[in-house]
Amino acid sequence: MMNYLLPIFAVLAGYLFVITFKPNDPKKLKLLLAFSGAFLLSITVFHLLPEVYHQHDHEQEDFAKNTGIFIMLGILLQIFLEFFSKGAEHGHMHFNKNMTTFPWLLFISLSIHAFLEGFPIHDHDTLVYGIVVHKFPVAVILSTFFIEAKISKTKVLSFLILFSLMTPAGTWLSEYAVLLKDYHRQITALVIGILLHISTVILFETSEGHKFNFNKLIVIMVGIVVAYFM
Repeated sequence: MMNYLLPIFAVLAGYLFVITFKPNDPKKLKLLLAFSGAFLLSITVFHLLPEVYHQHDHEQEDFAKNTGIFIMLGILLQIFLEFFSKGAEHGHMHFNKNMTTFPWLLFISLSIHAFLEGFPIHDHDTLVYGIVVHKFPVAVILSTFFIEAKISKTKVLSFLILFSLMTPAGTWLSEYAVLLKDYHRQITALVIGILLHISTVILFETSEGHKFNFNKLIVIMVGIVVAYFM
């Protein structure tokens, strides 16, 4: 049950955090993003990658290559989605703050991303914590942007609630859709590609002019260590 509830809680907690504390220090948010990037990348490397490359009966000689193809497709899919989300998945909003209409392209691209990343959670409980750590700062950034934009609070809250339901919807479908079970490894590999792209972009973009940042280094190391021992 927690696999379904935690992603929802992370998004709503981000919204409540912005409403309550009105954060205005981007440096602290960058450290949180750096931790989320390191944690999500480590969860992917330590847990998802070994499982998706594991072969029980040497099913096919080109299994590893085919898996790699789906990982690369996941990376390409995420790059494509970011043409419409403008990088909101990794902490950037490049939309006009004076917008008054509902940003459907942003919603659809973020929903596809969130829906797909919910698929492996059913078989990898630790991934849900990576998703939670990832979603909270993204929800903070989305909430901050929408509050500053000329969009009604009702639409903002509706956006965030629907967005928060996408990951649990993916988890539910992967658990109960019998037809998808035969494609479990391919879908997981696709999600790995998405997560690899998102997490590495987060780590690169939280650097300020590629200067050494001791606090960021510590945060990244903590994220890696925590993921390793989960």
